[in-house]
Amino acid sequence: MEQTSGQKRYSLFGGDESWQAQDWTDSDDRVRGGKSQSYLECSDEIGRFYGTLDIKTLGGAGFASQRTTGEDREWDLSDYAGIEICVAKGDKKRYTFILKDKLLPPDPENGREQASISYECDFELPPQTKPGPAHERFVFIPWSSFNATYRGRLKKDAKPINLKKVKRMSIMMRSFFGAQEGDFSLSMRSISALAKAPPPGDEIPIAMHQDALEKGQAIPQSTGIGDAEWYSGRQDFYELVRRRRMYLLLGATAVMALFIFMRRSCQMYPFASLIRLFNKSSYVPRATLVEA
Repeated sequence: MEQTSGQKRYSLFGGDESWQAQDWTDSDDRVRGGKSQSYLECSDEIGRFYGTLDIKTLGGAGFASQRTTGEDREWDLSDYAGIEICVAKGDKKRYTFILKDKLLPPDPENGREQASISYECDFELPPQTKPGPAHERFVFIPWSSFNATYRGRLKKDAKPINLKKVKRMSIMMRSFFGAQEGDFSLSMRSISALAKAPPPGDEIPIAMHQDALEKGQAIPQSTGIGDAEWYSGRQDFYELVRRRRMYLLLGATAVMALFIFMRRSCQMYPFASLIRLFNKSSYVPRATLVEA
């Protein structure tokens, strides 16, 4: 831990603690038959989370993530206000940071890890005036912005996370209902816990809890008008994707309901259907009879 500019800081990865490859392992959708792949490339100063997100194999879904290793690791973050991610360079995609305070033993039948509650928050890097990848950006995620989920669904009745015993941390790239795919890259200088949220005048954006798009979202907040317009456009894009998929689902449901109704009608009134078919086949237009 260190004191920086009057702010108590707990360096979790990077910063005072150099990045170590053995601290991380992949957890991608390949366990479900997908083809996404993630990596975490480590140097003393940078941990680069990168890979490829494939959404075609699983029909629009997909995820690629790196999680901390070790079943007996534990972090006490109860004296801190949230997580700060310092990014040296990153793309403009949306990422998810995940915490767990409980790990279950592997399933005795198949050997796979059993599901437990996760606490997640999505974030994007704040905008910059220069085009291209973002450089030297910070994101702060307060504990209140983490959403409890279980097996991919929000769990509103879950207990708050036990910050005294955080067992695992993960960083994830996911599709958000097909809104993003392909290559991704996020080069992080550090992941730290801060004792206090940055004051409003700081350049560090604060990720705030909002209604969930997939499993909850975090929005970099800024006082700049240009930043607000930038995020408004991103939000409109995700809303458009969500509405399009909702309309497609409603249309498919209506077609299926009509098909079931017609099928049941034919089963209930088979003779009426045969009579209609017979009348149609035996009908001869009057003009044809006159000509004959």
